[in-house]
Amino acid sequence: MSGLPCRLISLITLLLLNLRAPAHAQLASDDYAARRAALTAKIDSGVVLAFGAPETVNHWPNFFQLPAFYYLTGFSESDAVLVMVKRGGKVAATMFVPTLSPIQERWVGARTHIGDLQAKVGIPGRDIADLTTAIDSLAKTELPFFVVPDVQTADYAAEDSLTRGARFLSGLRLAHPWLVARSLDEDVARLRARKGPGEVALLRKAAEISSRAQTEAMKATAPGCGENEIQALLEGTFRRFGGDRPGYGSIVGSGPNATILHYDKDERTMNDGELLLVDAATSYAHYSADVTRTFPVNGRFTPQQRDVYQIVRDAQEAFVRQIKPGASVGTATDSGRSVVAKGLVRLGLIESVDATFDPPEGMRCPSGGCPQTRLFALHGYGGHGIGLEVHDPAQYYFGQERFAPGDVFTVEPGLYVSPDLLAALPDTPKNRAMREKTGKAVEKYRYIGVRIEDDYALTEKGLEWLSSGVPREVSDIEALMRQREPELPGGGSCGRPAT
Repeated sequence: MSGLPCRLISLITLLLLNLRAPAHAQLASDDYAARRAALTAKIDSGVVLAFGAPETVNHWPNFFQLPAFYYLTGFSESDAVLVMVKRGGKVAATMFVPTLSPIQERWVGARTHIGDLQAKVGIPGRDIADLTTAIDSLAKTELPFFVVPDVQTADYAAEDSLTRGARFLSGLRLAHPWLVARSLDEDVARLRARKGPGEVALLRKAAEISSRAQTEAMKATAPGCGENEIQALLEGTFRRFGGDRPGYGSIVGSGPNATILHYDKDERTMNDGELLLVDAATSYAHYSADVTRTFPVNGRFTPQQRDVYQIVRDAQEAFVRQIKPGASVGTATDSGRSVVAKGLVRLGLIESVDATFDPPEGMRCPSGGCPQTRLFALHGYGGHGIGLEVHDPAQYYFGQERFAPGDVFTVEPGLYVSPDLLAALPDTPKNRAMREKTGKAVEKYRYIGVRIEDDYALTEKGLEWLSSGVPREVSDIEALMRQREPELPGGGSCGRPAT
């Protein structure tokens, strides 16, 4: 570095400082107030209850605020409850929080004091000890109640009856049997689906940090490397450059593990000639990116790996070309699916683009059988929304399922050649005929798993590729992996311990 011009050194320093933006960045309090106003605008009158996450019991994982509660408050401390009361067109909000003694704060750190809540989050505060009495008094007014479910993910909100909020509401109903509480889960989801410019900026930063970590993983990977070493490198890079934590369990799957979609043990040793699939990204200021790259352990794609990889990459590009405001998600999906089907026929992995198979028990298929493409393309092409959850709502989830400005989402086609899956199919005439025609190709491409996942934001200015900082073309990946392997913390390089 000493030989570089001072101006270049200064530029590099500025870039690094920009990437190392503080992890406590967040939106303005007015943004959260606008969200609360939008949520209560559709309510004539009533009481809205939203519970935050409780303090962790075992101190691991660390405390992290629930997405819906954070969306409405921007408050990231444990055991808080938001109560909003709407009457006569006016809304009064109160944040109930614990009061800790100086000794308690020695153990867990200082908490926002009740008197400081108005200045910090724009909501007046009360002690959490007053919550039951206050809610009981409101219940006696016979105002309707509305609840924001206090679940970590909306995927299983309906099944979760053991949260702090659900238990509190159960006790309230025992005391007031007439009380009916309506869930605001979908109302909040529809609000969260459209991302504002501030949210896009946070997701852009999350994707930048994630791309940096993915690039470091490519440079470090080599035969003999442990999946755990790459996981550690990824997650250390997240934190170093300002990420809160991994946005989800890091997936680092080599060889046959690359064909397991949510593999997260990350404990196998990689072998020469295999692929490594890395699906890992950071959360930044509570907003999670979601990035996947697949690359050769030894830095060079085999012809077979290149065959499968290019189909996935072409399918991704076919999907992306369709994205614009008002465009149908179905049309984009059909474009990606067509590329995959034709590619699988070309490789001999399926009999034809319309060929079907008899599914195993538990796999839902049309009466005529499942498309053979589903043996290898196990998930959607357009991915999902990203935001406060790695699977966050997007506007195209609702109504006519069309893209709109404010959608931030992944595009993530994948192909997974698993002989184990094919071997588990029922022994039927149709399946025997399929195995006879495709068996050699399955053996040729066995245990090749490829997923390419990128983050995009559709704004008024157009489509922005948020995760552009990490290579995804075959030639670019191979060029990056020819760079010198970095030394890891503790000495040595990946797969080669310090002597």
